[in-house]
Amino acid sequence: MRIRNKALTVGKLSLLVILLLVVLTAFGCIGIRTSPEGGSGGTIADGTIFLCPVLKQAGGFGCSAPVVEGALVAVDVSDGSRLWEAALEGEVAAGGGFGCAASATPVAIYGSPVVVGELVYVGGYNGKIYAINASSGVLRWVYPRQGSLQPIVGGMVAALDSLYFGSADGVVYALDAETGDWQWEFATGGKIWATPTINGETLYIGSFDHSFYAIDAVTGQLEWEFETGGAIGSTPLVYNDTVYIGSFDRNFYALDAADGSLQWEFEAEKWFWTRAVAYNGTVYVGCFDGNVYALDAESGEEITRFELGSPVYSWPVLVDSRIIVATEEGEIYVIDTADNQAELLADLEETVYAPLCASEGIIYIYSQGQNLYAINVESGARLWSLPIN
Repeated sequence: MRIRNKALTVGKLSLLVILLLVVLTAFGCIGIRTSPEGGSGGTIADGTIFLCPVLKQAGGFGCSAPVVEGALVAVDVSDGSRLWEAALEGEVAAGGGFGCAASATPVAIYGSPVVVGELVYVGGYNGKIYAINASSGVLRWVYPRQGSLQPIVGGMVAALDSLYFGSADGVVYALDAETGDWQWEFATGGKIWATPTINGETLYIGSFDHSFYAIDAVTGQLEWEFETGGAIGSTPLVYNDTVYIGSFDRNFYALDAADGSLQWEFEAEKWFWTRAVAYNGTVYVGCFDGNVYALDAESGEEITRFELGSPVYSWPVLVDSRIIVATEEGEIYVIDTADNQAELLADLEETVYAPLCASEGIIYIYSQGQNLYAINVESGARLWSLPIN
């Protein structure tokens, strides 16, 4: 009987706590953060790596918990010194009851920056595109000029003097890369979280409506469409006139780049999210099932698989003839394409979601722990690390 009374007391207390949380949320107290964290991969240009840090929100029940600003950071790749940081401003949310003050919405960035000439471009979860001077960090323009689109989760691609990206409103947009002026848009039937790929004058991108699209990059007109069995969040790879794309239906597809006809498909145990890389007739693709699959590019036949024991979210990179892969748990592997053997290069012991990038035999990895690492591919030596928060 005492146990029952105690249970009733605990149950009442739990109910009161839940009600308190609901009231605090309803009246605008934002001490408990549910905002997106972001955290992009890096992009290297002229000896500088550009990236957007993970946003770590303060916890607790207090209304005064600070909001972390989003930013674009420029770092010297030679020594890890910070060159500049450009704050990305979001909308200001109205204050709530109980004395909760108004606060700025942080700008989370998931897609890796794009660098063209003197400008760096990033797309925010707040539905805005920012063009920033690569040397000074000074803002050049923002799109849209007024208001915002729905969240931009994927990255962008620049080609043909234009900037291309998709939004959670299901629309692919093309902007003038110099001015940010609207050029065209193409509507799909679902959210877009993927980063597009350009090959020649054709843009390739997948949507949550289960379809994969080839779009004329100049006019915005549909060239062809291929339907899969699930949402598509991965970035396509174009290799030898074939487009390779993974889907949430657990299949990895090879499509004719010209007409979208199916060449082959390969089924894994879980979703494909990351972009594939190809070398010497073999396509390597990571999967949520903890494997990296090596597939014959022409037939789709499985050559081998590398069981890494942790999901692969991050984009791998090709360094000379070696594939560098990061697992969610922060283990960095090098796959030798000559004999298809994998070895552990480094263990960061931090979660890794962001795409990898590489330059001159060095790979750069940004972790959810807000640390940027530079690691020598040949030796595995950690050259430097930099907290970016």
